[in-house]
Amino acid sequence: QVQVVESGGGLVQPGGSLRLSCAASGSIFSISVVDWFRQSPGKEREAVASISTGSRPNYSDSVKGRFTISRDNAKNTAFLQMNSLKPEDTAVYYCRLWRSDRESYWGQGTQVTVSS
Repeated sequence: QVQVVESGGGLVQPGGSLRLSCAASGSIFSISVVDWFRQSPGKEREAVASISTGSRPNYSDSVKGRFTISRDNAKNTAFLQMNSLKPEDTAVYYCRLWRSDRESYWGQGTQVTVSS
């Protein structure tokens, strides 16, 4: 069984930083694509960042220049470094890990609240 556990969320003041992690355990190898999404009340799910093996990371316009996606393949872990956080970044953040065979796994979500 593959399990994906997210962590790193919490309460942070505007302008602050958080780093989210997304760790996979079980029989998952060679993660091909990492996606980060966020969902806030009254808004549809938003794709935040994505990275594919051998390509440049992609970011939504709303987070470009502030967020950085990365991965540690040896540990089957992905990260989302979030800097210069704004109140509008408040949401539940979800990661999705893709294998090369197009099987994917979702994290349980972690709450990020940006407030003074």
